[in-house]
Amino acid sequence: MVSAVKSGRVVFDLAKESLRDVNQFLHGDLSAVTAVAVENPDGANSIAVGLNAPVHVDINGHAGYYAAGMNQLATVVVHGNAGTGCAENMMSGRVEVTGFASAGAGASAHGGLLVIRGSAGLRCGISLKGGNIVVGGDVGSFSAFMAQAGNLVICGDAGDGLGDSLYEAVIYVRGQVRSLGADARIEPMTEADHATVDKLLAEAGISHSSKEFKRIASAKTLYHWNADANQTY
Repeated sequence: MVSAVKSGRVVFDLAKESLRDVNQFLHGDLSAVTAVAVENPDGANSIAVGLNAPVHVDINGHAGYYAAGMNQLATVVVHGNAGTGCAENMMSGRVEVTGFASAGAGASAHGGLLVIRGSAGLRCGISLKGGNIVVGGDVGSFSAFMAQAGNLVICGDAGDGLGDSLYEAVIYVRGQVRSLGADARIEPMTEADHATVDKLLAEAGISHSSKEFKRIASAKTLYHWNADANQTY
């Protein structure tokens, strides 16, 4: 059952309606829709996945796995915590989590902005391919593992193995780093770095200064095979 459209706004209640109804509606013609609210999500998986219209979706509660995955153009706000793979493979648009985001948040994101107001679990931004992620709290171990392009801004602390096997993505950390991963190193902040961080913080609505952050990028020693390393890196 599809809820009625009132002034461009639609409300779904997952205590009464199925997740299939929600996602089928979101994949249909949204030309007359500006906002969708999902009530009582209760940790359901795959809410608001694969959107490709500039609609605003509020998930009013905790979301399960893969919330807002493969997002294009839409703005999706999880008013609570999100399970594994939130905003994975996002192409454009904006995804926001007001609480905690579990493992793999923003995995393989090609574009768009993911804002996590709380902390994030393991492997935040793994294989990042051009998207931007701003985390208001801490991130778990092996965040930005094999990140290829884009930016990860961490306002808190980072766990072990940060930036392991980085390519061209850049990590900015305000707090402490437990340990860096293979080939990751701390580099001086440039004027361009300060501009990038200040811009992303402003877009996320976070008031820290870029002067509080350090830059972590690839030393590029893993770009080519080194026979003298005896397969040890």
